[in-house]
Amino acid sequence: MNADKNTNNFSVIPDFLAHNVKAYPDRPAYRQFFASSKTWESLTWKDFDERVKQWRRGLVGSGLQQGDHVAILMPNSFNSALADMSVLCSGMTPVPLHAVDTPASSGFILNNSESKLLIVPKTLRWNAMLAAVSDYPNLKLVVTTGNDASEADQNSPVPVIGIDEWLEKYKNVELSDVKIDKDDLAAIVYTSGTTGKPKGVMLTHDNIVSNVLDCQNVFAFNCEDVFLSFLPFSHTFERTVTYYLAMQAGSEVAFARSVAKLAEDLLIVRPTVFISVPRVFEQFYSKIVAKFAQKGAFVKALLDQTEAIGWRKFCRANNLAVPSSSFTWLDNILWPSLNKKIASAVREAFGGRLRISVSGGAALNNALGHFFCSMGIPLLQGYGLTETSPVVCFNIPGRNNPVTVGIPLVRVQARLGEFDELQIKGPSVMKGYWKRPEATAEAFTEDGWFKTGDQADFSDAGRIRIKGRIKEIIVTSTGEKIPPNDLELAIQADPLFEQVMVYGEGRPFITALAVVNPEKWEKFAKSLEVDPIDPESLNRRDVRLAAIRRLKKAASHFPQYGVPRNIHLLKEPWTIDNGALTVTMKLKRNVICERYSEEIKELYETPQSKVGT
Repeated sequence: MNADKNTNNFSVIPDFLAHNVKAYPDRPAYRQFFASSKTWESLTWKDFDERVKQWRRGLVGSGLQQGDHVAILMPNSFNSALADMSVLCSGMTPVPLHAVDTPASSGFILNNSESKLLIVPKTLRWNAMLAAVSDYPNLKLVVTTGNDASEADQNSPVPVIGIDEWLEKYKNVELSDVKIDKDDLAAIVYTSGTTGKPKGVMLTHDNIVSNVLDCQNVFAFNCEDVFLSFLPFSHTFERTVTYYLAMQAGSEVAFARSVAKLAEDLLIVRPTVFISVPRVFEQFYSKIVAKFAQKGAFVKALLDQTEAIGWRKFCRANNLAVPSSSFTWLDNILWPSLNKKIASAVREAFGGRLRISVSGGAALNNALGHFFCSMGIPLLQGYGLTETSPVVCFNIPGRNNPVTVGIPLVRVQARLGEFDELQIKGPSVMKGYWKRPEATAEAFTEDGWFKTGDQADFSDAGRIRIKGRIKEIIVTSTGEKIPPNDLELAIQADPLFEQVMVYGEGRPFITALAVVNPEKWEKFAKSLEVDPIDPESLNRRDVRLAAIRRLKKAASHFPQYGVPRNIHLLKEPWTIDNGALTVTMKLKRNVICERYSEEIKELYETPQSKVGT
């Protein structure tokens, strides 16, 4: 398949599948590892299409009609793709649920979306939702792909059936043609807000298809590409780019076994395209640097030299200012050897044949972009929101500046409103929030532009730079305004600080909570002759002062009023499971503030860094 195939024939998502079945029915569509056989197995486009029809018979046989909503709570797999595409091909609307969400939140979404059927991997998930929310007036049936319906709660008000029995029961149902309009809903995706109840974002076929086609104009994916999928399909970034865009291009998608096995799966699958969030790149960066450091000071020096030369090469290739160095004349002489010995080893960690890697979902630490781009990893940062289907802009090869999120897609208009708020207009902007007309109205300006809530600027040759969330901007009692996001990323550039949240709303100065990297903390503590195991050592005065000195160095380019004067160190990481992060890995600031309210209070009672100011 050629990248320049006629994209005008696509108006609704099922058109992607129909094209692939006709164009190359025997090419692989999806690949998955099965623990039972300990092998990776593939589905061709023809196989996948036949299974979609089987699932459609189950939906129709269960009494569902065009326009009905179907909730899908599934890990990425053959079955999650089959569930989604069978719903779409039936003219129904999928409602993706977050696999890591709480049962109560999933129950709320199930009821709020008025879903009539729920698909889960294990009956245990349904039992947990039932324990959290007892009444589901719209739900007619629960289908479990684990075929463990017998384990359903005996008091379940809704029938539960295993996937095999469900498909067998309705295998002879006749399917009729379904006319799907481009303005029909293609998903209700609930945002993982940091406060309040999640809102259901209504995305139409036209929203998603236009976003897919505009992204394809940037990336030119094709049937030779292989994607490795590990972010959940409930994450709109993964849903649109790794799932629908890959389908439009006829590319193969391999489903990673788990995040824990991601590094291993990269070496097995050897993807040409890797879509990820910054947190994963952070983890790879830490492991790669640690691995080189273990080989001694000389090898670590080679890594640093490779990064310096590689960055200058990257800057030249992308028309960026090249850092000055008295050794620049040696770049072309040294690079072939450093590339072979050092940079290629970094690329091999991602499978060795990446042609495009995209970071989105949250801001990318500048140090990470610098490092991976220096090593020849084609890392492109982008930006988007669930409400924009989601892609707004991307960096592109040859015009890549990793400190920005790139230029808007061809049909996306972007402008700055009050407080430098980024505002968007285009065909990929949502229809609105499900059953929330007031929230929908508040999300748009009077002249119809969607308000992202993010501060931005266009200072870099038309490329957009995100400065932070408007609602998260800290206003100190002295009237200074500090966008926390950039500051936190800068502090995290120091490998001691794994996660950082700065605080200071209504206070006279800024402070910080920081989760330490276990290995770096051990070395840091020992350098101060402190027991790293003793929990009391984390916030000794001498330890704090040393940590603050490192913090100030990392944030040295920020105005003095914006640099934290005190810090509280923590060992327990902030995760989705403990409620400190959203499912898209963003800080739940209100939760963290409440959980560490006493620690924050103490930071203002004993401003440790005052000694050093």
